Amino acid sequence: MLVFNQKIIMKKLHKIALISGMCLLSLNACKKEDLNLKPTNDVTAVDVYKTPADYQNALAKLYAGYGLTSAQGGDASDIGGIDAGFADFLRLYWNLQELTTDEAICSWGDAGIPELDQGTWATDNVFLRGLYSRSVIHITFINEYLRESTPEKLAERGITGADATNVQRARAEARFLRAFQYWVLMDGFGNPPFVTEADAIGKVAPKQITRAELFKFVESELLAVEADLAEPRANDYGRADKGADWALLARLYLNAEVYTGTPKYTEAVTYSSKVINAGYALKANYADLFNTSNETNNPETILSINYDGRFGTNNGGTTFLINAAVSAAMDPASFGIPNGGWGGNRSRQNLPALFPDTKGTADKRAMFFGTKANVDDIAVFTDGLAITKFKNVNAQGIAAPSVNGTFASLDFPLFRLAEQYLIYGEAVTRGGSGGTTAQALTYVNALRARAYGNASGNVNSISTNFFIDERARELYWEGHRRTDLVRFGRFTGGSYLWPFKGGDKSGKAIAETRNIFPIPAADLIANPNLVQNPGY
Repeated sequence: MLVFNQKIIMKKLHKIALISGMCLLSLNACKKEDLNLKPTNDVTAVDVYKTPADYQNALAKLYAGYGLTSAQGGDASDIGGIDAGFADFLRLYWNLQELTTDEAICSWGDAGIPELDQGTWATDNVFLRGLYSRSVIHITFINEYLRESTPEKLAERGITGADATNVQRARAEARFLRAFQYWVLMDGFGNPPFVTEADAIGKVAPKQITRAELFKFVESELLAVEADLAEPRANDYGRADKGADWALLARLYLNAEVYTGTPKYTEAVTYSSKVINAGYALKANYADLFNTSNETNNPETILSINYDGRFGTNNGGTTFLINAAVSAAMDPASFGIPNGGWGGNRSRQNLPALFPDTKGTADKRAMFFGTKANVDDIAVFTDGLAITKFKNVNAQGIAAPSVNGTFASLDFPLFRLAEQYLIYGEAVTRGGSGGTTAQALTYVNALRARAYGNASGNVNSISTNFFIDERARELYWEGHRRTDLVRFGRFTGGSYLWPFKGGDKSGKAIAETRNIFPIPAADLIANPNLVQNPGY
């Protein structure tokens, strides 16, 4: 079994970071003349990859790259120029996917946050640069793992038989993780730099890849590794399997028209159906998906980022999701963070307006706290309803172990079955073949029956536009909203507004070019191969 104990993998993470040797496209972007720098220590790949256990630990490190900010942990970060507390993958990704939309707003004035709140980010926004750098450095680590786990390398090191077979599966998982990070870059930044294990280390600046070309790469990688991955729900908890592969393919195909100009809704139906028919099931109580009971008896989560409030502490991940949404007036102890509660993120009025009863007596997915839904002053946390969705307690209200009563052990679902139901339904209404409206309606009403506790919330018909609201009701604050609004043509322009969109209290149109983020200015300077995205 692959052990996700952060203490065990810390030293491995640090060593592999040292030997990667590649000039990382980070916030401290290296100068052109420094591209041939070599490590200044005596650690080499031969030292890191000797035994099957070394490969297992290295794979664990790749997964830990989603939940840790550095090899050292704590206040350290692999990427410079940004506070380590902000540098966790999920915190960066969530900020870009949620604060830029109608679902969330943050009262803090830290550099870069107001611009996300108002849709006025520039090429030097620290959070844009942070996510870009986090994804790139993760891809760099994965590339190194892939270089060192070829059949030839294994043979050189005397790794054969079942051990070699296990590494082959690990390679497939690594390629899946890389495909996911390239999907993040494609979705957010459109045309990022592109490097694989086939590229020479530190010889030349990475080439830029177009969004359409990157779509083909991500698609081909996911299709190529499918056969080598474990069967759905047959891998260790927190590791990718065929279900995760199909889930990402379904998400990729649902957005294909945005990424390439060519719709692939039939493929979205095909791969969401694969997931749906793979033995997953809805967890009985929606709230238990977002408390620490989500670790056990959870047939719905397909792949999660795993957190540990004792050994993997940082101010990102679900520690951030919970603390930033809670203030001292909300009884932090009931959220499993007795010494926490940062009072930063809450909803804009558009989100609670999607629920018939914001107190949650009807649709139980409505998890709000407060009395004032409207946001009149961004800096006031009580302007806008707080979100109580994520908690560091189990279903019985017992808090998970936590250092200092602040850090969370709540795992975060990257993919869950409910999203696949909604992908299937939307793809069918958009013309995808291989599915039926009747089946889509069945899936939608399964979600609504769970939400209402009975059939009172069921709907009799669905349309494409139904799904933009239903996805918000089911998936809010899970990092989907910006991508969804872009797909529906509502993220930019002025046809759909939310408070402070475009920097105006009532909301105003923003340019269509903001459907993707800019390539960070620091990387444009460092890499002459890069061309800025239009409009920046």
